[in-house]
Amino acid sequence: MNPMAWEKELEESISTIAQLGEYRELTPKEEKQLQEIMEIHPMRITQYYMSLIDKNDPNDPIRKMAVPSEEELNLLGSYDTSGERENTKMPGLQHKYAQTALILATNRCATYCRYCFRKRLVGLPTEEILQRFSDAVKYIEKHREINNVLISGGDPFVLSTGVIMEFLEELSTIPHLDFIRFGTRVPVTFPDRILEDEELLTLLKNNSQENRRIYVVTQFNHAREITQKAIDAVDALIRSGVIVNNQTVLLKGVNDNPKTLAELQNKLASIGVNPYYVFQCRPVRRVKNNFQVPLYKGYEIVETAKKELNGHSKRFKYIMSHRTGKIEIVGIMGDYIYFKYHQAKAPENIGQFFRRKINKTAGWLDELE
Repeated sequence: MNPMAWEKELEESISTIAQLGEYRELTPKEEKQLQEIMEIHPMRITQYYMSLIDKNDPNDPIRKMAVPSEEELNLLGSYDTSGERENTKMPGLQHKYAQTALILATNRCATYCRYCFRKRLVGLPTEEILQRFSDAVKYIEKHREINNVLISGGDPFVLSTGVIMEFLEELSTIPHLDFIRFGTRVPVTFPDRILEDEELLTLLKNNSQENRRIYVVTQFNHAREITQKAIDAVDALIRSGVIVNNQTVLLKGVNDNPKTLAELQNKLASIGVNPYYVFQCRPVRRVKNNFQVPLYKGYEIVETAKKELNGHSKRFKYIMSHRTGKIEIVGIMGDYIYFKYHQAKAPENIGQFFRRKINKTAGWLDELE
């Protein structure tokens, strides 16, 4: 089978120091540092996403998300901050929350985001990716409490449409599934994957019907990512009957400013994307020091941004995806910061309200008294 236009385009992504050097000047010291980092965590940036970077701005937010930096030499943090290993039922299948099965379908993405919380496996040889989809289907069939499946990775939309079709065909036979989600940043970093593949859009349309919808959960982090191409890709998904939700990650040097965050959420609502979560950046090794905003400051940023948002653009929750569950950062009063379990590994914790003493530098629950 001849590769499609988007597949050829993906092969032309920037993945070496030499290719990066064509876009920005690198000193010998920078080259050495970047090489050292890329041997541990590879680089891949689509030509499209690279074109969004302002070459004249050393603090460009898109550059920070996509281009490796010396900050990645900082080892503060952990490679599994949300307890993914302990919730793995077989390679590539996690079951942390009763109703949701999570499938890691690939270790590849169109662009390798430098803040990725699965940095331990993305772009690297790994045994954490699903080997046989039929085994995952059998597990889901047996567990009738599972009413939705999230297909993630890596990014499942870098897989061929034929493979995505197999996933949907096998899952469509399970009667207790209400909906299927794809976690993908392709509408943001590589919209041509959607725009150049009518077969994918037809497949999604045929599988997103009134009694069982397909959801795409994407991740726009900055308003500059909402280009005309990205808008067209989102529109194509919506016209195919897909519901598009967005999970923003609060990132230092990218969107840790109320006006920036408000502009993003308002723009998302205007193009038909539902703001779903704003995630606290996880304390991932080689990420925490570079990208994480303290919880105290994060709450202030989110609440100040909300003053510029309407009801639809502020439907999101500010969430910390902790090993014990999804914890909403609810408020600050006096010397305390208040939390609530929005979702929990232990069902008895769901809805539980609790507080911790404020520590203005803490970026994660485990750092609070």
